[in-house]
Amino acid sequence: MTAAIRAEGLRRRFGATQALSGLDLLVPAGSVLALLGPNGAGKSTTIRILTTLTAPHAGRAEVLGFDVTREAHRVRAVIGVAGQVAAVDDTLTGRENLTLVGRLHHLTGREARRRAGDLLERFSLAGAADRLARTYSGGMRRRLDLAASLVNRPRVLFLDEPTTGLDPASRLELWMVIDELVATGATVLLTTQYLEEADRLAHRIAVVNHGRVVAEGSADELKTGAGGEVLAVRIHDRSRLDTVAALLGPVGLQPATIDRATGEVSMPTPDGVRALALAAGRLDEAGLAVASVELRRPSLDEVFLALTSQPALTPAGGSPAARAAVATGSSGRAA
Repeated sequence: MTAAIRAEGLRRRFGATQALSGLDLLVPAGSVLALLGPNGAGKSTTIRILTTLTAPHAGRAEVLGFDVTREAHRVRAVIGVAGQVAAVDDTLTGRENLTLVGRLHHLTGREARRRAGDLLERFSLAGAADRLARTYSGGMRRRLDLAASLVNRPRVLFLDEPTTGLDPASRLELWMVIDELVATGATVLLTTQYLEEADRLAHRIAVVNHGRVVAEGSADELKTGAGGEVLAVRIHDRSRLDTVAALLGPVGLQPATIDRATGEVSMPTPDGVRALALAAGRLDEAGLAVASVELRRPSLDEVFLALTSQPALTPAGGSPAARAAVATGSSGRAA
């Protein structure tokens, strides 16, 4: 297996906050790895280190075999980056923004303009190409920022919560772009708060908490590793959901979870059939009218909650990564 991204024992502290506590990653070339974790778990700090914008205090990392600290200029030449906040120059048009990024990546003027035009078409921005970016909506600015991360045809693409603020159509469009990139051999590392996005895109998922990877595998492997099945109960009288949770507590491996929007009480259980029988008996004895009782595999949401049930660290903060810093080689600074 050829590793496009390798990190070993990464540590990083911001004041009193330990953002990374010995994080390890291995991302095969031509694959998508999704980093999941609660706010403050260390995902964005990991991205900043791997994209040369923040130096680790300990450990080492490589991108395509280049050390992110000692060979930062070589790393910057082969990566694309889109941070959590769109790094767009409001005083330039959409076309000018992309052309500028192309020039910073040492494309000729003609190449940069051609590449800008192609990407404006690809991200449905051609009609607004010659408008100032300050007139763009939030979703348009996000699409422009994502387009800018692809100007240099990166071999490794880092996306930090790339679809935040996008409408469903734009989100699907980005997913298609990622599929196309991977089909050509590119590697993608993305962070996301949308678990269905990780389920849809990622070959492997790494769950990060307290600055280290606490679980890793495919979505199916993580669901299987959660153990057993999930017992889910819905009742007609939603005012009694807390009663149901208390009754079923001893049946599951963990305290029951209540979804008040759907009226469902659920919990993982190691012995599905036995748990189902026990649950039915307890509910019947309590005289509760049941709408449905079912056994199912854990969802990725449930796996995530089980793995990250401990309180997360306070976010380390820091200003959004300026795209020019990656393109031109200036160093990032943590806030």
